[in-house]
Amino acid sequence: MNQVLNTKASDQRRELIAFRIGDQEYCVDIMMVREIRGWTPATPLPHAQSYIRGVINLRGTVLPIIDLSERLGLGTTIAEARHVIIVVRCENREVGLLVDAVCDILSVTDEEIQPTPSVASDTVKSFVRGILAVEGRMIGLIGLDRILPDEFEAEAA
Repeated sequence: MNQVLNTKASDQRRELIAFRIGDQEYCVDIMMVREIRGWTPATPLPHAQSYIRGVINLRGTVLPIIDLSERLGLGTTIAEARHVIIVVRCENREVGLLVDAVCDILSVTDEEIQPTPSVASDTVKSFVRGILAVEGRMIGLIGLDRILPDEFEAEAA
């Protein structure tokens, strides 16, 4: 009986939105994405973590902007007009993720998502929940629940 249930669950496809940070590609569940917008300079927050670029006004709401490259340990993004902000809803909060560009919308099954390699550090595994091999590209699946720092979550609540 479990095998029948597993087969049906594996047939379900989910859509992911792929984006680029430097030479790397990552993706997030499209159901968490609220909108994609062009880069808007953020107002810095004093004493914020280095990966928190600041906040922007999004239709009357204060939206924190996270430099996803910096958060993943890939270096600070020098934001230009070509960069985009992916507005995501994560744990009942909206945040903007600064990325280089949006690349693709992917439709995948859970079987197509490979586990994060065991050689990766625990920090990497906490952000990258799996790897997709798509058309010769390796795309990391980001777990958004780990993007916000604990102290920021407490302040934002």
